[in-house]
Amino acid sequence: MLMSGNGERVVFVLDAPGDESLHTGGTIARLLHDGAEVTVLFGSATPNESDASASTAASAAAVAAARTALGETDPTRWRVLAGAPQGVERRAVLVEAFALANATAVVAAVVDPALRQAAVDAAGEQGVPVFLSSRVSAVPGERLAAIDVSDNVDRKLAALAAYPGRWQLDGRVVRLDDGSEVLVTGTESYARGSGPAQPAVLEAPTAGSRLLAALMAAAAGALFGILGTVAHQTTFELGSLTIPLGLTLALLASGTLLLGLRLVVHDRLIVLAAAIGLIATVFLLSLRSTGGSVLVPAGVLGTVWTMAPALFAALVIAWPRIPARRPTA
Repeated sequence: MLMSGNGERVVFVLDAPGDESLHTGGTIARLLHDGAEVTVLFGSATPNESDASASTAASAAAVAAARTALGETDPTRWRVLAGAPQGVERRAVLVEAFALANATAVVAAVVDPALRQAAVDAAGEQGVPVFLSSRVSAVPGERLAAIDVSDNVDRKLAALAAYPGRWQLDGRVVRLDDGSEVLVTGTESYARGSGPAQPAVLEAPTAGSRLLAALMAAAAGALFGILGTVAHQTTFELGSLTIPLGLTLALLASGTLLLGLRLVVHDRLIVLAAAIGLIATVFLLSLRSTGGSVLVPAGVLGTVWTMAPALFAALVIAWPRIPARRPTA
């Protein structure tokens, strides 16, 4: 929706044919010109089911003419929602349609509040951003994003001319049946939609919160270092075999701490703090005390315990972060 290139796949949800040209025609034309994939979904086949003349205004020929004027050549991308479902069924149909289009954004220019909310909820369930046309869902004081469609005004006017039964077109002025007039300009505005099904936006951590988390991670690393140093010499005799049970548990615990922090927190500073706490504690406890006692005696077990955590910490911290792949439809 931010016109970032031809990788966009935007789904427009509207009440009936003709609304796509009036409310979002310039945006649709610009997206198509930039190589984006555009899908247009109508909640109803006609603007007014009780009006017999509406069938002429929203005839297949009119829709085809508007679609061609805006630059879309694939008729399958413009369609009415199957069966005009309501409530939960309508939301389920929209979820399926958004998934089929592999949508990167959803635009709702819908007067019907039920259909608008269904589009917002379905977009949230799919994890894609939703934008509401300011023409039909403006809220005083809300922040709007204006899309420059000045290069596509002629396309929008040609698409509007395809629906003579819905309005009269005089230059850039659209006269609606209720007597109101709409001026076609070079911008179309949208507000970011929100709904209960949309994922929460996480705020970036502050320097203070990162420092506190680093101190807590260092304390956790120190605690694991103390416990591992005390337990790493514990062995278990199984017949003629001597199993280094304490060392195994100590390495598993310290490795799980570092790896878990990296996978959950995604902050190398936190993992580094935990590694410093762990390695520094093992180093200090491996020194001979003033009384001559040694917690990490020389030998295979002591050598492994002093070296393995440092090697594992270096591996966990240096491992590159692999970005998540976008699921395909």
